[in-house]
Amino acid sequence: MESAPLNNKRKSANGESAPRFLDRMIFFGLLATIALTAIPYGTVQPWWISIFECLVFVITMVAVVDISIRRNVRIDLPLMAPLLGLALFALIQSAPLFSAPSPLRRAASISADPFGTRLFVVELIALILVTVLLSHYVSTKTRLQGLIYVLIGVGVASAVFGIVRQHFQDAPGFLLPALPTGDRSFAQFINRNHFAVLMEMTLGLALGLIVGEWGRYRRLWVLLPVAALFWVAIIISNSRGGIVASLCELLFLGVVLDPVRHLTADDGDTRWTRFRTRAGGLIVRVFLVVALIGLLIYGVGWIGGEPVVTNFQLATTDFSRQEMDENVNTSRKEIWSATWRMFRAHPFAGVGFGGYWIGITKYHRASGEITPQQAHNDYLELLASGGVIGCALVAWFLVIFVKRVRGRMRSADPYCWGVCLGALAGVFGVAIHSFVDFGLHITINALVCFALIVIAVQNDRLPRADTGLALPRVSN
Repeated sequence: MESAPLNNKRKSANGESAPRFLDRMIFFGLLATIALTAIPYGTVQPWWISIFECLVFVITMVAVVDISIRRNVRIDLPLMAPLLGLALFALIQSAPLFSAPSPLRRAASISADPFGTRLFVVELIALILVTVLLSHYVSTKTRLQGLIYVLIGVGVASAVFGIVRQHFQDAPGFLLPALPTGDRSFAQFINRNHFAVLMEMTLGLALGLIVGEWGRYRRLWVLLPVAALFWVAIIISNSRGGIVASLCELLFLGVVLDPVRHLTADDGDTRWTRFRTRAGGLIVRVFLVVALIGLLIYGVGWIGGEPVVTNFQLATTDFSRQEMDENVNTSRKEIWSATWRMFRAHPFAGVGFGGYWIGITKYHRASGEITPQQAHNDYLELLASGGVIGCALVAWFLVIFVKRVRGRMRSADPYCWGVCLGALAGVFGVAIHSFVDFGLHITINALVCFALIVIAVQNDRLPRADTGLALPRVSN
């Protein structure tokens, strides 16, 4: 007959097995969702977006069961509050708030496309849920490494597929039937600039890992070729925005890193040593900036060749009055001017998220043969779609994010500090590229960007391995 302590031990083990199974299933489900979302053109078509959202909602329902069993949850509510406010504001934009101008018409709403705005709300909620779930279930350093390796693996697979496709595709369709021939598309993306956004984020993360793993030579032998692969893929894709953004990432890292700080750490804290440290750091940073610019310019010409150089030479046509004979006016200058006029007409609440493509028709002075679907500048589109209210909510989120990152950048753990720096470099690259493109409209790019935010603000005191115990609360 078994003793009472042995029975209690077995009951405890059986009681903990179900929560641990759910915990692992949810975590690996999130990683699988990230990987699968990258495959079908980056998930841009309505049915693929719907599948992504359904996957997220199913994982969330399982997570609710798991959290209710554990009776504990790790949610950074101050960071999530602005995003939830943005979703609520977009939902208000789509609501029929105003009386109809005539008995035959339905009540009007703020949004120029209420249905499109509701679709935006659903996708934003799915992205918020992924962010919350990743924040909760990336509970150990091992899981943090798993998330990072999945993101880098998605980048490696996309880069290799793009390079192979560039050299071997000679007809429409290459594993994916809708992939066209020509230089406008790259890898699994219909638009090469959207591929470049994904590469920028994974390149920044890889560079941060190189900084954090500098003393581990075996990992460096893997990370250095991976970072080089990302950079080469950006050059071959011939994306001007991607090339400039990758340069800005390198400059960002060169400015943030302080190579002379450790060399003067033991010299005492005097006025002269402080001056020498600051002056030396400034000189080293200037040297790094100049060297990086020179190396990148040389590398662009060497790897990309004449097509890349010619593409940069044609950059001025994007800001000129092109196609005037047909009065199409699809240059960035004309689109940005029309977007600014639309913002001035709707300064407070905008024309609705997802309603840009309809709202712009009133302000785009052209024949109407081609209607801009995006502003090719995410900041202008945010102004036009959300107005001052939407911009204030996004600014609120960025302020909290910067505060969180400043705390993580003081981490004494070199690995956590390195991955935080890498995630921040990837987000910085996207912020630069967003001045001339709309890469975050692509689901996989938005998903990876939110994952980088989770990595950047993740707690640096995570345990090394999963203990199977209830997760502690996070108080911010």
